Amino acid sequence: MPQNFHLQGHRGARGLFAENTIDGFLATIALGVDSLELDVGVTQDGVVVVNHDFALNPNIARLPDGRWIAETDAPPPRVRDLTLAEIRRFDVGRIRPRSGLSHRHPGQCGADGVRVPTLAELVAVTAETGMVLDIELKTDATRAADTVPPGEMAALMLAAAAPARGRLVVRSFDWRGLAWMQVHAPDVPLAWLSEGQIEPTHVLAASGGRGVWAPNWSDLSEPAIRNAQAGGMRVIPWTINVPSDMRRQIAWGVDGLCTDRPDLARAVMRRCGITPPPGN
Repeated sequence: MPQNFHLQGHRGARGLFAENTIDGFLATIALGVDSLELDVGVTQDGVVVVNHDFALNPNIARLPDGRWIAETDAPPPRVRDLTLAEIRRFDVGRIRPRSGLSHRHPGQCGADGVRVPTLAELVAVTAETGMVLDIELKTDATRAADTVPPGEMAALMLAAAAPARGRLVVRSFDWRGLAWMQVHAPDVPLAWLSEGQIEPTHVLAASGGRGVWAPNWSDLSEPAIRNAQAGGMRVIPWTINVPSDMRRQIAWGVDGLCTDRPDLARAVMRRCGITPPPGN
C-alpha cells in the first residue's frame, strides 16, 4: 500500500468548482486535498496571474456585456497582451452551456462576477491553511511568442509567491523552466510533467532523481512507475477522474493522484485503505 499518498486538486477541483479561482481553491481546501495544482501566466504589465491557457479560454471567459468569447468573432486574447486591469474585465466563473467543456464537467458549480486571480492573492488567502501550492509554469518552446521566457516567468513567480516559498512545488512541461529553478531556487521541489510515452530514465536524467514525475495517467505502466521510484522519484500522474482508473493506478503503486474530482478520489482512497487528507 502506498505510503504518504498525495491527493492533488487539479486547477483546484474543476470537476466541482470554477477552475483556477479563489473561491474554487478555497472550496477544494475545505473538501480535503494535500495540494492545489494551478497554472500561471504573466500579463503585459508583469503581474503573475492564475490562468491555464496562453489565452483566455473562450468557453469560460465572458465579456462585460455577458457574451462568451466563443460567441464573438474576436480571437481569445493572450494573457501576455492584457494588463491586469484588462484581464479583470472578464468573468471566468462559469463554463459556457452546451460546450464540449460543459459536457466534460457537468457537475461544476459556476458563479457570476468571478475574476482571474493574481498569484499573490492566492498566496495571501491560503496563508493560514498552510496548503501546498503546486504551480505550473505555462511556457512552451514551440510557442515562444505566446509567453515571457521560462526563466523570466519562474523569477516573477518566485517573487509573487515569496511569502509561501516553504509550501511551493513548481512544475512544467517545458523543462527549461525547471532547469532554471534547479540553479536559482534549488530549495523548491519540482515536478516534471510529461505527455506521451517517455522513458523514466529521461526524467531521472533531467531531475537528478529528485522530485516528482507527473506523467499523463494514460501513459503510465506499472514497470515505468517502479523504475522511476527505484531512481528516487515519486510518481503522481495527471489528470485521473474515473474511480476504476484511480484504483488500478493505486494498485500499481503510484505515490498520489492529480484529479478534477478529489471527492471521488477520497472515496477510492478509503476503499483502498488510504486515509484521505482532512478537510474543513
